[in-house]
Amino acid sequence: MSPVKEANKKDDYSVLMTELVLPQHTNALGAIFGGVVMSWIDIAGAIAAMRFAKRPVVTVSIDSLHFIVPIKTGNTVLTRARVTWSGTTSIEVEVLVEAENSITGVVNEATHAYLTYVAIDDNGDPTPVPKFTPKTPGEKERFEEAKKRRKSRLSNK
Repeated sequence: MSPVKEANKKDDYSVLMTELVLPQHTNALGAIFGGVVMSWIDIAGAIAAMRFAKRPVVTVSIDSLHFIVPIKTGNTVLTRARVTWSGTTSIEVEVLVEAENSITGVVNEATHAYLTYVAIDDNGDPTPVPKFTPKTPGEKERFEEAKKRRKSRLSNK
């Protein structure tokens, strides 16, 4: 096993995924299926976590998920994921989903979620991850909030 290093580049732990909403993604009302959005959230989050850990990851939990505005056929969906915290083997990732009207350019927040991933080794067992060190004031604020969410998740087990 290689030693765990400290991640220090923004590219180590951020993702922007862009999707065009097509008819096969939507219900009879032309609004995207929630499961499609949840899948995109998990994919973007996993990519951010894998970039950070430099290892495969598995999804352990997703905090509450609320759909704020409908995402319609023809919208462009922007899914932004970034690491907010890491523990010994786990990583919290914040994912923001925005719906952009592809014609007008108007962008609305569609949903927001926090996911927890665990890095795994070649045997499928949890393995250590780098220490996340927040650098900017925004990262420091998100890091402190992530610690509170982790405490809440652990108390709900």
